[in-house]
This record gives sequence, C-alpha cells and structure tokens, in this order.
Amino acid sequence: MSGLFPSVLTVSTLTRQIRSTFEKNFPPLWVEGEISNLRCPSSGHRYFTLKDQSSQIRAVLFRSQVERLKFALQDGLEVFVFGRLSVYEPRGDYQLLLEAVEPKGIGALQLAFVQLKAKLEAEGFFETIGKKVLPLYPQRIGLVTSPSGAAIHDLLTIIHRRWPLAQILIAPVSVQGDEAAGQIAKAIGTLNQIGELDVLIVGRGGGSLEDLWPFNEEIVVRAIASSRIPVVSAVGHESDVTLADLAADYRAPTPSAAAELVVPDCSTVRRYLGHQRVGVERSMRSFCVAWRGQIQELTGRLPEPRLVLGQFVQQVDELERQLYVKMESWCRSLHVRLLKHQSTIWERNPLIDIRRQQLALIDRGIRLARGMSGCILLKRHQSELWMSQLNQLSPLAVLARGYSIVHNQQSGKVVKQSTEVSVGESVRTRLHEGELICLVERIHPST
Repeated sequence: MSGLFPSVLTVSTLTRQIRSTFEKNFPPLWVEGEISNLRCPSSGHRYFTLKDQSSQIRAVLFRSQVERLKFALQDGLEVFVFGRLSVYEPRGDYQLLLEAVEPKGIGALQLAFVQLKAKLEAEGFFETIGKKVLPLYPQRIGLVTSPSGAAIHDLLTIIHRRWPLAQILIAPVSVQGDEAAGQIAKAIGTLNQIGELDVLIVGRGGGSLEDLWPFNEEIVVRAIASSRIPVVSAVGHESDVTLADLAADYRAPTPSAAAELVVPDCSTVRRYLGHQRVGVERSMRSFCVAWRGQIQELTGRLPEPRLVLGQFVQQVDELERQLYVKMESWCRSLHVRLLKHQSTIWERNPLIDIRRQQLALIDRGIRLARGMSGCILLKRHQSELWMSQLNQLSPLAVLARGYSIVHNQQSGKVVKQSTEVSVGESVRTRLHEGELICLVERIHPST
C-alpha cells in the first residue's frame, strides 16, 4: 500500500504546510473592503468578513488592537485593514490577522466623534433642558486645565483683572495624550466632592483634532454632564467644537472668553452700583418728603395728648371708686354668709355626738367585761367537772390503782391474751409511773 501512495499527508500536516506557505509568501499588506457579519464575543476580539462586490475573506482583530481603536466597528463600514494572511487550522479557513483598521473616506477620529456623538445624543447628554445657570457674582471658581499651558495664564489674568474678589482653585491635569481624559474626568469629580465652588471652567488652548481628542472622550462627557456645579467648556478656538462643549452648561469659544463669561467686570459693577446708589438716594429723599407730609397731615388730625390723657385719668378714677364700692358690698355679703355658715356648723358640731358615743361605748365595755367574767367562771366550773369525769375514765387512773398495760415489743400492739406472745419474746409493760421490759418465760393460758 505504501508503494502505491508514497507521499500521503494528513489533513493537519497539509493545513500546516498551507499556513506556512501563506505566511512566507504573503508579507503584511493593506486590504480594502466592507465589514459584514461582525461578531463581538465576550472575549473582546472582533470577527468579521471583509468583502467587495465579488469576493470575501475572514478577518480577525484581537482585543489588544480593538482597545486602541478610536471608533466602533459596524456592519457596512468600508475600511482599510492592515494585517498578515494566515490559516485557521481547526477549520482550514484562510483569514487575515489584523493589526490596524482605518475607515475609508473619513478619519478614524472623525468617525469616532460622529459615532460617540450619536450615542450620547440618544442618551440625552446634549439637551438644553436642565442646563445649570451661571452665578452672577461667583466667589470660588474651579479651573480644570494644564498648569503649564497658555490657557491657565489667560484665565488667571482675566479673572484677577475683571473680578479680583474671586478665589480660584486649580486642578492641574494633562490636556492631551492617552491619560488626559481620565485625569480630566477625575478632577471634575474631585472638585464636585470638595464642594463650595460656584462654577467650573474646563478647557485648554488650541490644537489639532488629536490634541483636542481627550475632550471628545466619553468619560469626560459623562463627568461634565453629572457635575452638580455649573461647567463652562473652553476648548481650543472658536472653530473647534468638542463633545465636552456640547455637554457643558455653557460653551466659550476660547479660555479668555470663558473667563469673561464667568466673572463680571468689577469696573462695570462699580459703575452700576454707583448708578443704583444715586437712584436709591433719590428715591429715599422722595419717600422722606412724602412721608414727612403725611406725618404732618396726620399730626394735625390728632387731638391734644394731654386732654385725651386727662379724660382717661378721670375714667380710671371713676372706675376705681366703683370698684371700691362693689368690693366693700361684696365683702359685707361674704361676712354675713360666713356668720350664717358658722352658726350652722356649731349646731351640727360633731364633737357633741362623738362624746355621746364615747360614753355609750364606755358603758358597753363595762357590761361586756362583766358578762365575760361570768361566762369565764361558768366555763371554768364546767371544765373542772369534765376533767374530773375524764380522770375517772382515763386508763392512767386505772394504772394508778395498780394495774398495767402490756404491749408487744416488736409490733407495739396491746397484748390482751396470753396467746398473743411467745416464750422468750420481749414485752413492754407500762405502769402508773415508768415502763418495764419483760421477757416471757412461761405462758399460762386461761382456764
């Protein structure tokens, strides 16, 4: 059999040789096509088919490359992909192992901007309803920007010039690079936790789309939208529009414009207060003149206070006299009633009845004592009579005449017949005084 088929290969060996051939003869290359049948498993890898009008090829983008993408892959998207050709041995499918993906006809950052904007807009992050109002005269202002850029200099200079009363709290962050978005979002959250701030300014100076990209990151947009403190976005120049600008409560075209938007001009406020002071003084003078006239008019209507007071004094005296007369009459009436009640009380004095009852109680006590003495003598006589009769019937009296009572030593029963004991048995004999323990030597039965 081996002679008929000298070079038979297994499927695995053949597939491995095909894979080796592909990888040697096809160096990394760029391929243009349309994404279809996109699959996004939990592993984080992306599997899809890259096709044109007449052909298709499988493609794989591993998780590490997916995490570096600025935009999201989707079916129907035309792209340029860079990778190397290989074979997936378990199924024998040839495929592209991708290292980079770029959208066709539009930059990757621009596509990512459009996709994220559509997503956040659908969630309501850019709606004007619910935007917070800026305070007219802020006392404490938070700045989220780079400590070394031109924006911080412009902000500090303008704020101090226009509104030197404000206190400024700076949260230094990176405003470009991979770590910038995380630092900006964290700084916004930290300033909200600190509290007592009236407004936040988040921004930086101008730059390319790549430089401004941290302000298009989702984490920054969500941090701005969730801020309890009003946020003013000041990113780049007037022509630069970021997602942070759309999510903020107010958008300033430049950091300098943000400073002018947040704080008032102290000279303007001073002039305004001066005008208001003049108006208030004029109004107060006018009011004082009007009130003085009203007071004079009312004073003319009022009678002489002494005359009015004299009438009230006479009324008080008259009322005092009437009160004295009524009080005197009322006291006399009360005195008469008191005497009447006192006479009634003496007539019904309980002491007389108590003394009468005490005498009756003493008499009853004497009679009770006499009756008890007689009863005691009678009962004592009866008791002596009964005791005499009991003594005559008592067995002790019989014992006193020389008789005795014999008890069985073991059972304690009274021995009435000689047959109730045996020879050698002990008996207890009770006498008038004392007891005897006797040993039965002979028994004489009754004849």
